[in-house]
Amino acid sequence: MNVALTQTGRAAGRAPGPGAVLAALAAAQFTVMLATSIVNVALPQIRAGAGLSDGGTTWVVNAYGLAFGALLLAGGRVADLLGRRRVLAAGLALFALASVAAGLTASAGVLITARAVQGVGAAAIAPAALALVMDRFPPGPGRGRALGVWGAVSGAGAAGGVLLGGVLTQAWGWPWIFHSVALGAAVVLAAVVALVPRDAGAAAGAEAGAGAGTEAGRKDEPQDARQDERRRGRFDLLGTVTVTLALTCLVWGLTTARGADWTDARVPGSLSAAAVLLAVFCVIERRRPNALIPPRLLTAGRVAAGNVLMALLGSVWIALFFFLPLYQQQVLGSGPLVTGVGQLPLAVAHMIGSALAPRVARVIGATATLTAALLTEAAGLLWLSWMRADGSYLVDVLGPSILVGLGLSIAFVQLTALAVDGVPRQDAGLAGGLVNTTRQVGGAIGLAALATLAGSVTAHAATGQAPLEALTAGYRAAFAVSAAVLATTALLALFLTRRTGARTPTAATARPAAEPGTTPLSPTGPAR
Repeated sequence: MNVALTQTGRAAGRAPGPGAVLAALAAAQFTVMLATSIVNVALPQIRAGAGLSDGGTTWVVNAYGLAFGALLLAGGRVADLLGRRRVLAAGLALFALASVAAGLTASAGVLITARAVQGVGAAAIAPAALALVMDRFPPGPGRGRALGVWGAVSGAGAAGGVLLGGVLTQAWGWPWIFHSVALGAAVVLAAVVALVPRDAGAAAGAEAGAGAGTEAGRKDEPQDARQDERRRGRFDLLGTVTVTLALTCLVWGLTTARGADWTDARVPGSLSAAAVLLAVFCVIERRRPNALIPPRLLTAGRVAAGNVLMALLGSVWIALFFFLPLYQQQVLGSGPLVTGVGQLPLAVAHMIGSALAPRVARVIGATATLTAALLTEAAGLLWLSWMRADGSYLVDVLGPSILVGLGLSIAFVQLTALAVDGVPRQDAGLAGGLVNTTRQVGGAIGLAALATLAGSVTAHAATGQAPLEALTAGYRAAFAVSAAVLATTALLALFLTRRTGARTPTAATARPAAEPGTTPLSPTGPAR
């Protein structure tokens, strides 16, 4: 035993600092977000190079989002059970290999399959990395700063993907967007292996497995408690398969609606199947002691409130990075490189907002910070709804992009904190998977609805206006509705965060003594 303690102490002495660990984990999140948007500006070149049809080009984007959104819950739960560092490393390796395949192929089928496999890897990376951040940084100012970094790299990855995609496509061709992602994932994998220590959950699981045949050290633990622990440690295969199929049908139906019509038989068929499977999932979960989404998760802290609000934020987030580059290219006539450079102010504003979020929350409170951030982003989107067909980047895009970047980043940090607030350690990966799932599913719903709206407005306006005027009218409508959604979300945030904020910290969720002016109710500040 003394030898083991000595070895542990030596390992602890060589352990990297929290800053290095956070950098490696944040880089993993950056890689996932980068892959989401890096293909957007290169789609015309990918279509020509891989011989894709219109529908096939759409699935270069959809295949990634479909696999990512459908498997996030499963990825989070697997990370909790098998070890978050192990699952994170495996996800990065799979992600890198799929990226290499996507960059080397000239086959449309292989390209779309590789993008789907990228999504599978991302579904393992995102929840595992977030859970490791939660493990490394307990509730308090340190966690607030860590989530600020997390929000900064998330926004920088989404906006930076547009920039990098434009640069690489124009300089060396579209395959290099996948080669660069593969190289980045390999570098991040090496950093994770070198810097991130084995997570406590995995270590505890290994020790429990090694001592499964003995009762030493556990003789005073009630038999029922041990049985309950063993049941919770099993993987809910039936529930996981059911909810994954449900999410697949949901995202499939919504993405199909974007490219086809809502009256297409595949759309209502997929959405109906999703509704039935979700109902079956709810019935299954009520009867299983090892439920994929245990009731304790949704009743812990403010998890439910955080996920509802994150879904609404996601519904306009993904649409923003879809419509804004289209306006720059199709209406303003910018090339891929100029379009990518045009995203830099938004990305910089996003990073600044993420850094400021925990500080602002400690001063004015989490609820006030979240509400102000959502209204700031709504103001930026409302400004974008006034864009003109004969406009310019400086007049019509730059100013609102900065407002949107600031508001989006602060809201994302606050909602991520809400969604993991008070979550038991054994469920941290699942909580990370859940909040990512709600953002992805919300984004799929929002993008499908807003794309349908924009197309309808453009088609109606085309009968009496020039093509560019009609196209701009559709984009204006999408941004106006997005602003209304966020304004409504801000009002809802006032209600949900106040209703769910008054809880008594338990031994499992209590945080260190708060700084003056804060309470233990939020990882980033008081709920006011």
